[in-house]
Amino acid sequence: MLGCHLLSIFSQLNLFARSIRFEEKAAHMSDVILEAKQLTKEFSGFVAVSDVNLQVKAGTIHALIGPNGAGKTTCFNLLTKFITPTAGQIIYKGQDITQKSSAEIARIGMVRSFQISAVFPHLSVLENVRLALQQRTGTSMHFWKSENTLNHLNDEAMTYIEQVGLESYAQETAVSLPYGRKRALEIATTLGMSPDLMLLDEPTQGMGHEDVEKVTQLIKKVAAGRTVLMVEHNMKVVSSIVDTITVLQRGKIIASGNYAEVSNNPQVIEAYMGSSTNATLGAH
Repeated sequence: MLGCHLLSIFSQLNLFARSIRFEEKAAHMSDVILEAKQLTKEFSGFVAVSDVNLQVKAGTIHALIGPNGAGKTTCFNLLTKFITPTAGQIIYKGQDITQKSSAEIARIGMVRSFQISAVFPHLSVLENVRLALQQRTGTSMHFWKSENTLNHLNDEAMTYIEQVGLESYAQETAVSLPYGRKRALEIATTLGMSPDLMLLDEPTQGMGHEDVEKVTQLIKKVAAGRTVLMVEHNMKVVSSIVDTITVLQRGKIIASGNYAEVSNNPQVIEAYMGSSTNATLGAH
């Protein structure tokens, strides 16, 4: 009788422990907003990305870095569905998006910006952001309606313009903006799509020091309450705002962690410097 009672207690304790482990695993998985499993891309026999396993945690800024030819841009294009993987799986918020298009993933909260400024040059700052709102609200194809019917979007558009510090440029055409402010406008249009996950491709590419600093702080500001995944070459940017860094070399992940961990990894130093002897990965 006592043996049966003890067996029942042990059974209940075992079930309780399994329940705790399941809840811990579920909580961990809920922290991951984007995941790649064994992601692979081949081009005519050349393996550009090979068996990449990546997890991006919600509410963080995550950077993909690597030397030239490392496969980071190809990996980014796979994750943003601008190219189709040869093998592997991409999961966003627990949903398999491997076969979805870039337009489909944008509608569910994954919104990408590009390495070059992708704004409409002859439209005003306000009109550019308003177009993003039209896309989100499903009115982007209403060509036959008066422009005045879009005025109800102006207030919301201005909130995003103010977030990126362009309120005094709202009526300026995009073509007249300096390069750094064009990138700020692009971030404003990205915000207009209400992203949960912002995907930034080389956001400081081609900028002078002053613009780099402005855009770096802007990314940090707009990342509040969102997740950012970015490809970035500027190690000063990466070291100052990024929570997690994933390093690729020849299409494979060689390290992942915070800046201190990655910058002191001998394999990473060798990938960048050619030798791990007496070398450190500087914030350049």
